[in-house]
Amino acid sequence: MIRSICHEYRVTNCNLVFNCDADVEDLIDVILGNRIYIPAIFVLNCIDLVTIEELAIISELPMSIPVCAKWNWNLDELLKKVWKALDLLRIYTKPKGEIPDFNEPVILPRKNCTVEAFCKNIHRDMVD
Repeated sequence: MIRSICHEYRVTNCNLVFNCDADVEDLIDVILGNRIYIPAIFVLNCIDLVTIEELAIISELPMSIPVCAKWNWNLDELLKKVWKALDLLRIYTKPKGEIPDFNEPVILPRKNCTVEAFCKNIHRDMVD
């Protein structure tokens, strides 16, 4: 199957290494290179309408969080999961001679958390 897919997309001489449990569609996506997969969190609303047993099953689903927007149930856990999935940092600024401002932090992704990125987030001319 892999040879026929590679032949169809004119990939004749290559070494393929699968580091995950991939299927045919995943292989085609990699060969074409035109698809981008982004992480997702599934928010399951209206948990006030299900039984405790059903809620236990729902809560074990990967990358999902059960909430009830009507009664504000589990919204704090949703916020925690979003922050963890996005891997964000809060950076608090402190003017010279004053106390830190804990009301409006600068928010940056952890992977791009540099002084330059911080300065660009505040103002584009600040880096200079």
